[in-house]
Amino acid sequence: MRRIYLSASALLGLFSVMLGAFATHALKGTIPDADLAIFETAARYQMYHAIAMLALGLAMDRVGKSGRAVLGLWLFGTIVFSGSLYAIVLTGVRAFGAVAPIGGLSLMAGWAFLFVSAVRHEGFPPR
Repeated sequence: MRRIYLSASALLGLFSVMLGAFATHALKGTIPDADLAIFETAARYQMYHAIAMLALGLAMDRVGKSGRAVLGLWLFGTIVFSGSLYAIVLTGVRAFGAVAPIGGLSLMAGWAFLFVSAVRHEGFPPR
């Protein structure tokens, strides 16, 4: 399981950098600044959660089920949130915006669950 989340965090980080570079070099000047800002927000949140997943994934042996739940929420949330924002910009279909809050809620739920787990000391802090 640890390998899955570490691999996922590495891929999220890799694609965040690639998509950020794509936005800067290929999209800048070809799409409205507002759309570029949306794309950059997607890449930024993707990188934040790739780093958070990497850190928590490295502590998997010590955090148990609580950590796996947080990682699952972050992975799902990142894919849905950032993916829907990328889709809005690349396709022009604004209806994808209706999906972004689901991803955002999943990201927030992951952070909230991490907080609750830390307060309850359910495997946190890692020993």
